[in-house]
Amino acid sequence: MSTTEIDQVTIAQILMLLEEEREKALSPREWQHRIAGYGYAIKRTDHGEMVTTLPHGQEVCALPVQLSA
Repeated sequence: MSTTEIDQVTIAQILMLLEEEREKALSPREWQHRIAGYGYAIKRTDHGEMVTTLPHGQEVCALPVQLSA
């Protein structure tokens, strides 16, 4: 799955979910555990931190700097 296969509205919804969960979490570790429950993970790559799917690890989009842990 690449960003061309996911429409921009869906990406915006995913990022909004991640932001809401980040606000609820007490630590970056808890946040990553919370988003794993929704089927997402954060992966560090050569081109920055990426939102990926679980369990396949396919990149969805870049993680915005303001959400970086």
